Amino acid sequence: MAATRKTSRGFVLPTVVAAAAFAVLCALGIWQVERLAWKEALIARVEAGLDADPVAAPTPAEWVGLDLVTHEYQPVTVRGIYDHAREIRVVHTLVEPKGPLGGIGYLVLTPFRTDAGWWVYVNRGFVRRDHADPASRAAGQIEGEAAVTGLLRAPSRRSWFTPADDAAANAWFSRDPALFAAEQGLPPAEVAPYLIDLRFDPDLPGGMPQGGETIVAFTNNHLQYALTWFGLAAALAAVYAAFAWKRIRG
Repeated sequence: MAATRKTSRGFVLPTVVAAAAFAVLCALGIWQVERLAWKEALIARVEAGLDADPVAAPTPAEWVGLDLVTHEYQPVTVRGIYDHAREIRVVHTLVEPKGPLGGIGYLVLTPFRTDAGWWVYVNRGFVRRDHADPASRAAGQIEGEAAVTGLLRAPSRRSWFTPADDAAANAWFSRDPALFAAEQGLPPAEVAPYLIDLRFDPDLPGGMPQGGETIVAFTNNHLQYALTWFGLAAALAAVYAAFAWKRIRG
């Protein structure tokens, strides 16, 4: 009887710890399965919407509470006028170009004053370093009222390992309209919280900037993570079973 009680007491703490760890590992695995379903649905939605008919770009009345994750990559359109004097250049290396231009250069982001009076920064496309100066691609600087059609994009700040944004040299690594507006003195309340990536325009004089270079790619490792967590849970169960069998036999 005394040996039985001793064996029982020796099981309590290891069993509680093992059960808690097993529950946590299984919960993490289930969470990754749920994330997998969400990511696959997101990818399917984006791929289905890339060639969809564009809708009107969200207006200031829609900016509050606008879910940029849900709306990102949605084709949108708006009319207005480019302010080429405030062009922003984002340092960019185009490794796998869809058009004829590639290599080290810039993405040209130009503020666009809409017919309704608010602003949106438009990613007009890629230029190589030797065409950073707008004068070298004057034919492509569209003047007068224009219609902009492209993909709605969420803003992004530079990563920690990239150089700092250099506003004086107009060499940015962030793609954030809030930063651009603050630097250029545009009213924050009148600047859209998103960007628009232009589609490729085969009729653009001079062919620059080269639009249509949006990279649509999503990291999807959730299945791998789920299998890892469930595998750890299974390993823990096996270790506990071996421990329990040894204690019982002992």
